[in-house]
Amino acid sequence: MGYISHPKIIPDTVEERKYQMTLARDCLNVNTLVVLPTGLGKTIIALYITAVMLQNGKKVLLMAPTKPLVEQHASVFSGLLADASIGVMNGLMKPETRKGIVEKNDVIVSTPQSVANDLENGIYGMGDFGLVIYDEAHRGTGNYAYVTVAGRCTKENRSVGLTASPGGDVNKVEEVCRNLRFSRIDVRTEDDPDVAPYIHDTYIKKIEVNMPRELLDIVDILKKLLDHYFIELTNLRLTKGNWPPSMTHMLTIGESVQKRLRRGERSMTLYRGLTVQSICIKILHAVNLAETQGMSSLRLYMTKLSEEAMAEKGNKGGKELVARKEYIEAWNMVSGSKIEHPKVSKLMSLVSQILNSDPSSKVMVFTQYRDTCDVLVEKLSMIEGANVGKLIGQSKGGLRQKEQIGILEEFRNGIRNVIVATSVGEEGLDIASTNAVIFYEPVPSEIRTIQRRGRTGRKNDGEVFVLVAKGPMDEVFENSSKKKEDQMRSRLERLNRDLSLTFDEGQLKLGDF
Repeated sequence: MGYISHPKIIPDTVEERKYQMTLARDCLNVNTLVVLPTGLGKTIIALYITAVMLQNGKKVLLMAPTKPLVEQHASVFSGLLADASIGVMNGLMKPETRKGIVEKNDVIVSTPQSVANDLENGIYGMGDFGLVIYDEAHRGTGNYAYVTVAGRCTKENRSVGLTASPGGDVNKVEEVCRNLRFSRIDVRTEDDPDVAPYIHDTYIKKIEVNMPRELLDIVDILKKLLDHYFIELTNLRLTKGNWPPSMTHMLTIGESVQKRLRRGERSMTLYRGLTVQSICIKILHAVNLAETQGMSSLRLYMTKLSEEAMAEKGNKGGKELVARKEYIEAWNMVSGSKIEHPKVSKLMSLVSQILNSDPSSKVMVFTQYRDTCDVLVEKLSMIEGANVGKLIGQSKGGLRQKEQIGILEEFRNGIRNVIVATSVGEEGLDIASTNAVIFYEPVPSEIRTIQRRGRTGRKNDGEVFVLVAKGPMDEVFENSSKKKEDQMRSRLERLNRDLSLTFDEGQLKLGDF
């Protein structure tokens, strides 16, 4: 194994991989969005580009969406860069403190909002940086802080974006490239010949379970209630043709009604439509929980609905919903049931088998919902030899970033061998290589699927298990994610060709922004 040789990188510390060097050298010439699956070394590409820039006397700004990611990058760069000072910034610091960090250090690692605020307040300018790196660059849409920072960049700033998957929606990827000033997209996957030698096998296994009769009966009651309200929306002439009563359809109806209200239209039809649309969304979510999560998660959700409805300022739609006889019937079945979704016992059996076959194994379990995360932590903690940790976001009484870092550190050090995570565990964080990743449910997003799957097979062969309930939303989501992932690369390559026609030799044409 050879190592990267560069005056600014500590000798014999970083394995040299041809595809990383190729990507890095291209990034030095052209503003590039690098698309590389999780675990294949996007950070090393950023490190090499940074080393070259430092050698040329340029400062580097590296931004990452969260404080744990910022600290992770700072730690890696501090350990691998030679004769370079690393400054870390975040929103808890005073602007004057951040200004001093920019002035005194060669590499600045920061959350983007901190930089955006400082730029808007004139604390420092982008002229201080020769290179700007956007980690998890797919976030660069709308009014996200990356967009603000990029808007202050000039042709003197080389810009590089890193992502495991920007998604299959060409319009959104194009928006990212336009917002962050990328004139080129460079994609690598596990199948590319220069990447393949460094890939460990990841075996994906789908485990199907049958829905219990009791859950199916509850779903039937909820769907009949949904049909009642969907017919009302149809009679109000707010539905779209033959669209089914899906969550996407409901959100589209809501946007349409809100636009009409903003234009000044006022009618009982619109106000009633918003109420019914809100009720339909609540029922759809309850159905989804029943089909994909289980009785405990459904019970928690219905309890919250009842509590909100009984509150003095409770939602009008919620009050109406919980008073319906169909809802009461479903609630009586849910509150009195002792069964659980069969995926729970299947998950417990699977984790137990993995740990028994190799006590040093590490397992990550991903789930969509925080309530389910709590249920699974409780259940998996009953397994002999399992030391289970929970990794969730900060909002609504979740884990502070310092606590998230602590959980990950315990996982790396083997203090915990099972982590149950929501989406916070998917993006960017360098989680210790796992023996197995388990999806408690498939997700319809190709970005999240790729990020979840990338948590195993980093240093050795790994396994990915996907628990799928036959028939309902699980199978829909699984097929949706697979189809989107298959389409993503071809769309990115086509967009890259279009970008090459829009931009001249990697430089933005005047008037593009």
